[in-house]
Amino acid sequence: MHVNSGIPESGLYGAAKPVGDGSKVPWRLSPEPVSISEADARTLEKLGQHLYRFTEAGNRLYRDSVRGNQPGWIAGLLDRGKSEQVIELGRLNRLRSRLPVVIRPDLMAVGEGEFVATELDSVPGGIGLLDALTVRYRDIGHEILGNECGLVPEMARALVAESGQDDPFVAVVVSDESETYRAEMNWVGERLNQFGVRAVTVHPRQIDLEGGSIVVRLDDQVEKVDVIYRFFELHDLKNIPNVDLMLHAMKRKQVVMTPPPKPQLEEKMMMAFFHHPELAEFWARELGEESLAVLRRTLPPTWIVDPTQMPAFAAISPEFQTANRTVRRWEDLLDMTQKQRRLVLKPSGFSELAWGARGVTIGHDVKIEEWNEAVQSALSGYDAGPYIVQHYHASQAMPARYYDFDGEEVKEFTARARYSPYYFVQNGEARLAGVLATACPVSSKVLHGMPDAVMAPVQVDRG
Repeated sequence: MHVNSGIPESGLYGAAKPVGDGSKVPWRLSPEPVSISEADARTLEKLGQHLYRFTEAGNRLYRDSVRGNQPGWIAGLLDRGKSEQVIELGRLNRLRSRLPVVIRPDLMAVGEGEFVATELDSVPGGIGLLDALTVRYRDIGHEILGNECGLVPEMARALVAESGQDDPFVAVVVSDESETYRAEMNWVGERLNQFGVRAVTVHPRQIDLEGGSIVVRLDDQVEKVDVIYRFFELHDLKNIPNVDLMLHAMKRKQVVMTPPPKPQLEEKMMMAFFHHPELAEFWARELGEESLAVLRRTLPPTWIVDPTQMPAFAAISPEFQTANRTVRRWEDLLDMTQKQRRLVLKPSGFSELAWGARGVTIGHDVKIEEWNEAVQSALSGYDAGPYIVQHYHASQAMPARYYDFDGEEVKEFTARARYSPYYFVQNGEARLAGVLATACPVSSKVLHGMPDAVMAPVQVDRG
């Protein structure tokens, strides 16, 4: 198969799959991209700019809260569980207007041209994977949604714009915690060079300070760094070699770091703020009528699991209902029936469990004892980092196909897909570079890159 043959022997995600059935990836490969309707494609093409405006407004909301121009509980919640160092980074005047160069939501398709976001990620994996797959499917004649040359051309333009230089040198810094993604980020570094951006993917140990500048030490040379593409998590700073050198140079404007180390922009609880009635005027003013309408359809109602004692006459939210049961106190989440607990509980963001679906509990997919334990754990761990809860949104069922390497034949199955569009930001414009579809068996409740899933770029079904 052309797609499989073009994948590097090292793989594109984690360790290369052991030679056996002939596949180079630890999931299913499809003979073609995943198809979506023209209405879905139009929605995805436009959504990035609305999400960028949401990110921009969320950045302003946090700073206004810190300065006292918005309620203090906003910054208090966004800072909860974070070290003084991390909070300081998020408040640096040096970074006050800096925003991520990439925005990637995870979306569930719930209707024609309608999607619901389960999260927004500004340090996403999958860039190298989708870039490589896009090129391979394009080469066999498929018209891919986004940039047909892959994600990296858009990423290259965004990094150059962010650097403020004509010819920056980019260090893609991948931590040990993100080791699973090193193979695909190596691919990204190599491809950036193909599109005119000098770049290299390195371990933090290869970063050094020389002559007052951040450099990377390679086998036979030393290169001065202009941009650090941060592929490491802020909760992991204490485990990252040379991170203090990188942060010090960033503070002194000796290097640009992107995504900027602003943990408040990586919190899912920002979606809860979006729906908070006390902030309705703020969002309307900052977003404008069109973005506000789109985001109301896209960002689901979200509640922060806060164990603070409430007055007897108060309730979490009059809108928080599930299967005709109103949740007035967090204790009401306990001992729910399976139908009532069609809910998703997950860390808001600043946690080693906040990526890869590791901290997610799907209420109706686990036994009541496990659900109760997850709720109690979220309540008791509030000071270490809040959890959020949302209604469970099932993506629409769809047909999918994959190539069975053992049987050397194409097989079909019924799936539900998670759609992950990648938007790269340049001069305030968020451009769609591509969409990664993860199509899992229809019985799956958590949609992720499991062995039984198809992962492929998206094309438009023009009928």
